[in-house]
Amino acid sequence: MNPDTLLRDEIEQAILALFGKAPESIQLQPTNPEFEGSHTLVCFPLSRVSGKNPAETAKIIGDYLLAHSSVVASYQVVKGFLNLTLHDHAWVKTLETIYAASNYGIQPPSGEEIMVEFSSPNTNKPLHLGHLRNNFLGWSVSQLLEANGYKVHKVQIINDRGIHICKSMAAWKLYGDGETPKTANIKGDHLVGNYYVAFDKAYRAQVAALVEKGMPKEQAEKEAPIMQLASEMLRKWEAKDPETVALWEKMNGWVYEGFDITYRAMGVSFDRLYYESQTYLLGKEIVLKGLEDGIFFRKEDGSVWVDLRAEGLDEKVLLRADGTSVYITQDIGTAVLRFNDFPNIVGQIYTVGNEQEYHFKVLFLILAKLGYAWAQRCYHLSYGMVDLPSGKMKSREGTVVDADDLIAEMIDEAEKQTRELGKVDEMTDEEARALYRMIGLGALKFFLLKVDPKKRMLFNPNESIQLQGFTGPFVQYTHARIRALLRKAEAAGVTASVEGLDNVILEPAEREVIIVLSRFPERVREAGATYSPALIANYVYELAKEYNQFYQSIPVLSEADPVRVRFRVALSEAVGRTIRTAMRLLGIDVPERM
Repeated sequence: MNPDTLLRDEIEQAILALFGKAPESIQLQPTNPEFEGSHTLVCFPLSRVSGKNPAETAKIIGDYLLAHSSVVASYQVVKGFLNLTLHDHAWVKTLETIYAASNYGIQPPSGEEIMVEFSSPNTNKPLHLGHLRNNFLGWSVSQLLEANGYKVHKVQIINDRGIHICKSMAAWKLYGDGETPKTANIKGDHLVGNYYVAFDKAYRAQVAALVEKGMPKEQAEKEAPIMQLASEMLRKWEAKDPETVALWEKMNGWVYEGFDITYRAMGVSFDRLYYESQTYLLGKEIVLKGLEDGIFFRKEDGSVWVDLRAEGLDEKVLLRADGTSVYITQDIGTAVLRFNDFPNIVGQIYTVGNEQEYHFKVLFLILAKLGYAWAQRCYHLSYGMVDLPSGKMKSREGTVVDADDLIAEMIDEAEKQTRELGKVDEMTDEEARALYRMIGLGALKFFLLKVDPKKRMLFNPNESIQLQGFTGPFVQYTHARIRALLRKAEAAGVTASVEGLDNVILEPAEREVIIVLSRFPERVREAGATYSPALIANYVYELAKEYNQFYQSIPVLSEADPVRVRFRVALSEAVGRTIRTAMRLLGIDVPERM
C-alpha cells in the first residue's frame, strides 16, 4: 500500500463530499520535522473551493478525515497547513508492500528512449576533476532515467580536431624526439597533455621575446613561430595531408588508450562514441543549405552568420571567412546525426558546464530555425564548476587536478583510514583492495553528486572520505552494518517477516524509518524529472541516518518478542535493499562488510 496514493484519494473524496467539487490539484508534502505528522496538506489553494479561510478549511477537512479515513489517526492545523498523523497499521502495511517489492522504487520500461551525452573530452589532455563531476553526473542521470522507465543511450562527442589538438602535435614535433607512452612509461593522455603544457610555455616565451623586440602583443601572438606551426598543421589536417593526419591519428590513439583506463577506473561506459572530426563536415553542409534557404546570411568577408537578435541574443558566426567550421558547426552536425541514428529518442540531454549556457541557447535556436521539430526536445544539463582550495584549474598551465591521481589518492586514503579502524583484519588481500577501491571511489562520487548540479562547489577530499557525516562512506558503512545484522539473524535462525503486527503500536524510531522508506519512489521520480542526483544523495543519507538512530535506540535480535524481532529484521533488510538501489543510481557500490 502506498500511503501517499491512498491519502490523496481520501482527501479528494473528503473535499468532494464537503464542498461539492474536487480541486484542480492537491498539494501534499512531507511534514516539517518540528511538527507532528508525516503528511501535510497545503490548504491555501483549497479556500477557493471551500469559500473559507485556509485554517478553517484545514479544520473541516481534518475533522472529516478523522471520521471517515482508513489511515488518518489525528491531525493538527498550523495556519493554512493540515498536518496528518497516520495509524501505525498503515505504516506496517506500507512496509509489507516495500518488503515484498522485488525492485522497490524502480519503474518498469515505458518504451520511451532518451539520449544522455556526457564526458566529451578534448584529445589534448587527460581527464581532470571537472571531468569527474561531468562523468559522475551524466552516468547517474542515465541511471535515474532508466529507473524511471526510459531506455537510455549514453554517448559522448570526442573533440578530436581543431587548433588545441594541433598545439600538442606541434610541441611533440618540436620537442618529442620520437617519445611514446611506452618509452616514457606514462599513460598516453598524460603524455599528450604534457606537450600541451609545453606548447603554452614555449608560446608565452616566444610572444614575450617578440614584444621585447618592439612587436605589438596582438601581432606577436599571431606570429609566434610555434603558433604558426600549429596553425599550419590545422590547415594541413583539413587538407588531409598524409603526414599530418598520421601524426594526429597516432597521438589521438595514445589519448584514447589513456581515456579507456580512466573510464574503467571511474566505472562509466558509453553506448556510442561520436567524433568531431566526423561530424563537423556534416554541420558545414547543413549550414550551407541553410544559407541557400535564406535562414543564414553571408557577410562581405565571406563568413556565414545567423541573426538571433529577434530572440534576444546576437549574431553568431557559423563558418569563418576561409570556409572553416567553428565549434557550433560540428554541434549542429552531431545533433542531426544523432536524431538520424536514434529516430525514436524523445530527447537529447547535454551534460556540459554552465559556462556553455549561451552556446546551447544558440544551438537549440539554430536547430529550430533549420526546421528540426525535435530541437525543443534538446536540453542542456548545466552544472557548476568544481573549485579547489588553490583556485581555478587551468589545463594549459598544468595546474589541473588529474582524475587518475585523484582516484588513486582517494583509494589510498580509504586504505589508510580503514586499516586504522581495523576493519580488514579478517579479509583477504584481494577483498581488502576491493573494499578500499569501493570506499575511495564511493566517497569521491558521493561528494561530487550530493550538491545540486547547478551549484558551483568546492571539493574537499578530506571531508569526503569521513565515516561520519554527509558522506558516501557513512552510507556504505550503514549498509555493511545492516548486512552484518542480517548474517547474525540468519545464523540464529531468524526469518524476516512483517506479519502478526496488525494492532501493534510502533516505536517512534521504527515509524520514522518506514516513513522515510515510503518516500523513495517519489524521490526517484523527482530526481529523474529534474536530472538531479543530489536528491537521491540527500535521500539515502537521510535514510541511513534514520536507520542508525533506530539501530542504536531499539534492540533487534535481543528483543524478547519474536514477532518484533522478525519485523525489525524485515525493516532492516528493506532499508539495506533501498540503500543499495539508491547508491546504484549514483553509480556507487556498497560493501557486504566494512
